[in-house]
Amino acid sequence: MNNSPSRLGTNVFLGHNEPALRQAIASRPGDIQAYADLASLLFRLERTDEAMALLEGTIANYPHEIWPLSLKAAALTAEHRADEALRAHAAVLGRARHATVPWMNYGYALKTVGRTAEAVTAYRKAIALDTANGAAWWGLANLRTVQLGIEDVALMERALQRGGGHPLQYVQLHFALGKGLADLGRYERSFRHYEEANRLRGELAPYDAEAMHDFVRSAEASFTSDFFAQHGGYGHDAANIIFIVGMPRSGSTLVEQILASHPMIEGGGELFELQEIAEDIRLNGAERASMAEAISELKADELHMIGARYLASVRRHRRTDRSFFTDKMPANWQLTPLIHLILPNAKIVDVRRDPVACCFSAFTTYFNRHTRFPTKLTDLARYYNDYIRMTAHMDSALPGRIHRVRYERLVEDFEAETSRLLDHLGLPFDPACRLFNENPRAVHTPSAQQVRRPINRDGLDHWRNYERWLGPLQAAT
Repeated sequence: MNNSPSRLGTNVFLGHNEPALRQAIASRPGDIQAYADLASLLFRLERTDEAMALLEGTIANYPHEIWPLSLKAAALTAEHRADEALRAHAAVLGRARHATVPWMNYGYALKTVGRTAEAVTAYRKAIALDTANGAAWWGLANLRTVQLGIEDVALMERALQRGGGHPLQYVQLHFALGKGLADLGRYERSFRHYEEANRLRGELAPYDAEAMHDFVRSAEASFTSDFFAQHGGYGHDAANIIFIVGMPRSGSTLVEQILASHPMIEGGGELFELQEIAEDIRLNGAERASMAEAISELKADELHMIGARYLASVRRHRRTDRSFFTDKMPANWQLTPLIHLILPNAKIVDVRRDPVACCFSAFTTYFNRHTRFPTKLTDLARYYNDYIRMTAHMDSALPGRIHRVRYERLVEDFEAETSRLLDHLGLPFDPACRLFNENPRAVHTPSAQQVRRPINRDGLDHWRNYERWLGPLQAAT
């Protein structure tokens, strides 16, 4: 799950059309959101040159304003064009060295490309300019390999006491305090801050546990082995996409990093294209149809067309000519039936981790302001159980379709588990996979710094420091 501080295009702004956006810009030249929407739309339509021309033109038309440069940096960050984004963020800082947000965004850009020490410096500069900058504190805490100290905790506590900020700022401060207090071994206080962070996040982005449970039950009813026997094989025949799914904090970023270190595989990161396609299917489905029902009603020619649309939409993320390409979006476990229908030859890899360790790690992580995700331990357990139920159903309906990687096995016997995965993909083991931590590719997830370290056991038992407060989670998983 991406936690970029300034992401554009969460839903691709597909509700807007290009003429309307251009008219908005013509009638309201200072409408920053219209520029952002149009740039995002052009990127999504693979009209990259036009998008960049729009951004550069905006900078030229407003030479004394900072926002056009910031817009360019945000757009490039959202498009995972890491090196260009880094240069754009540096350009913003050239004009606004005494503003906290540019330093925060620069820290994020540095983090994605593995320049951790510089990222720490940038986040610290942002905090020095505004000690209540929750996003900068969380950015620093989320480096995970960096220890926070007593002075850091005191500064964050004072920022919370002062009040007066945006609720999202407090969410981020509480998450960061949870990490800082854990670094000091003060686990009960740490847990209370994680609880409060999740409570506040739930108010900003409510999660509906019943809706998720109903979706899984609907998928079970719709996607039976008989259904797949009748409707399978009509999608696009491309065989070079590897979907990586699972729970957040399951080890999916590590698995993608290992695969992206193979000379035949390019890592695409977390892509939203499949979710956007699924939402379009739902909106275009029969009245009151559920997502599962809308997918099950697709015709043979539609399945092929949608598969082709997916392939076209992810093309802009390609940076190499490697044979295979990964799409690592954990929540796509919900869409494995759709994947099979539109891309029957694509590979699906499910990364699974111990339920308590996985759910608690997700409980301690701020993802982004848009993600509707469980904020209570009991709801996290239900979400995990729904995920298990869905993948078990797919295993029954389509035996062998989904390959499972066990995180703990990967840590304990890296070469055997990696070889098993590569065998499933039809690829030979390559020594470069052992050196995944040296791979310089940009990583945008909360695990960015962890996958730049050799394989280790450090996080396996972290949850045990909080075990006395995890009864509801342990009882329900």
